[in-house]
Amino acid sequence: MGGFREYILRSGTKILLGKNAENNDELMKLFKGKENTILHTVAPGSPFCVILKESPSKAEIKEAGIVCAARSQAWRDTRKDVEMHVFTGKDIKKPFFAKKGTWKIKKPPKKIIIKKREIEKWLQSHACK
Repeated sequence: MGGFREYILRSGTKILLGKNAENNDELMKLFKGKENTILHTVAPGSPFCVILKESPSKAEIKEAGIVCAARSQAWRDTRKDVEMHVFTGKDIKKPFFAKKGTWKIKKPPKKIIIKKREIEKWLQSHACK
């Protein structure tokens, strides 16, 4: 599917992550208007992360958030907790003159915090993969 990064959560649910601004745009175009849960850091500079399941559990959302945060500029630059937006494809739109990789969330999204220790633990367990 589109050359995106793919990960399988512990539950067996697949998630897709964009690799760069252009790839993020491709991913969001595929899921715009759909019910899939999407995650992105509050700060710019992360992949969009789409959970390929319409009603993911809280645990799946949290785990997808950890994967997304671990691949973000916010984590790379600060090595601190990362704040994430959680929304669906029905909540996004592409402003007409927006640069590549930039999407607007139509209504205030839910926010979750991914803790530094959660990211470090995930990265440790995936270091050799």
